[in-house]
Amino acid sequence: MTNQTELRSNFPEGTTRWAVRRAQWRAMGIAEEDFTRPKIAVVNSSSGLSVCYSHLDDIAKRMVEEVYQQGGLGFEIRTVAPSDFITSAGREARYIMPSRDLIVNDIEAAVEGAVLDGMILLSSCDKTTPGHLMAAARLNIPSVIVICGYQEAGCLQGEKVDIDDVYEKVGAVIVGKMTTAELGEIADAAIVGPGVCAGLGTANSMHMVAEALGMTVAGAAPVRANSEKMLTNATQSVISLMGLIEKGIKPRDVITSSSIKNALTLAVAVGTSVNVIRHITAISIEAGLEIDVIGLLEDLGTKIPLLAQIRPNGEATVPQLEAAGGAHAALGELRDYLDTEVMTISGNSLLDRLENVGTKDSLVLAKVSSPRSVSGGLRVLRGSLAPDGAILKSAALKDPNRKFLGQAKVFSDEASALASVKSGSIQPGDVLVLRGMGPRGGPGTVFAAGLVAALVGADLSDHVAVVTDGELSGLNSGLTIGQVMPEAADGGPLAIVFDEDQISIDLTTNRIDLLVSPEDVADRLRKLDRTPAWESATGLLRLYGANVGPLNRGAVLGDALRKSPNNHQKGN
Repeated sequence: MTNQTELRSNFPEGTTRWAVRRAQWRAMGIAEEDFTRPKIAVVNSSSGLSVCYSHLDDIAKRMVEEVYQQGGLGFEIRTVAPSDFITSAGREARYIMPSRDLIVNDIEAAVEGAVLDGMILLSSCDKTTPGHLMAAARLNIPSVIVICGYQEAGCLQGEKVDIDDVYEKVGAVIVGKMTTAELGEIADAAIVGPGVCAGLGTANSMHMVAEALGMTVAGAAPVRANSEKMLTNATQSVISLMGLIEKGIKPRDVITSSSIKNALTLAVAVGTSVNVIRHITAISIEAGLEIDVIGLLEDLGTKIPLLAQIRPNGEATVPQLEAAGGAHAALGELRDYLDTEVMTISGNSLLDRLENVGTKDSLVLAKVSSPRSVSGGLRVLRGSLAPDGAILKSAALKDPNRKFLGQAKVFSDEASALASVKSGSIQPGDVLVLRGMGPRGGPGTVFAAGLVAALVGADLSDHVAVVTDGELSGLNSGLTIGQVMPEAADGGPLAIVFDEDQISIDLTTNRIDLLVSPEDVADRLRKLDRTPAWESATGLLRLYGANVGPLNRGAVLGDALRKSPNNHQKGN
């Protein structure tokens, strides 16, 4: 174990910090002989509002006890706990993305303020895993991510149903193909246990990304919530953390340019949520890495084979992916595409983890030698409509080489677009453009995900395209192009699209173009209202809109200040 006098949490005796903390902790019943143990934050991003978190309080208690058994002193630390399906109810989901960065700042205030020695981070719903990884990279003290698992799907009339079904059937209700009562029955049956959405949405995607980065124990994701495997992994995570403290290994030793590329490789190979790209970018920013994540993804998307199509991309389920070996097996299959010399939180290399590892079910997780597709499940599109790129989940397409030419129907909010679906105004061949919904345009990213799911329920998803700078769900499918960069609020071309403009999407060349003359483009740009959206906002959303960075840098809160022209010292 590290010499305890070297722990930063052990203050010199007789100082103010030592004396007042002693008084507090003795009053809490902490024994004097425990004061010099490594002091560990058990970060519990939990809330009674969502089933995603309903098991975390019990896990946090177990972790505090396990930390003590392994020679440390654990303290449960609470943070904001956003749920994409609950916290999205207000302000058109504008609080969801800002909450990711609130998690980071919550952790910094608590852990740095108390000067603790390490962190166990209990990761569950969509924004908690990236927030925890960002905090680990920023604080750079020994840290381990504990994956807290996915929920069990339910059963209705002998058929499996899950939250993805609930989401998509809203569209069927909107167009009159299903009654509200029938939707209610599905909703009542869809979830039968704690944890995150059962499909390969952003939560399970980011759980796998955390493992690919080397920040979890091996075989951590995906995993069923509260299963024996999840609890065993949690215990092993504490042991790993104490080893990191002893060896002096910190997150920036693990989160490197090479491990970021490894994580992107996994994301492409299994067709994760498109949202992981902004999160991986944000993690790299917090780790102090100047990486062109979009450029890396653009290259990998054409080189990495697609190994899996997990619901909603295909028929295979997340439990089947877990049984096939999950992220661990996928990384084993991809070893020739990875930098296997990178360090993991075990203190050993990724290569050590992947010895004799591969898929246990090639029907669910294919072998590299016989992939589902020679090109990957995520790709970058560029063109006159997205000069800095846009992200497409090609794993969800029936034809990954599709060409689509249609006329634009422009919306500035999801409700208007849903009303057009209900009225029958959306027709096959349309390109639905949802804009002004990015981090700065919201301010706070606005959901476009409900519309995309509704199009599935309305049987339109195969016949239209959706293009947006808003946030999508990992459960979305169809020709859905997200994270259009620059976002409209930054003067991106999305801001000058008119109804009935022609938009061309060509997946054979990975281009997305607005078919408008250069003269019209110049004229529209001259007339564009550039008043910042955040100026009319209040509270958190105003602060967020004024200070959030651009999408191609992960939309990190404070990044706008970091890159300010008045800030001449790089990295401040």
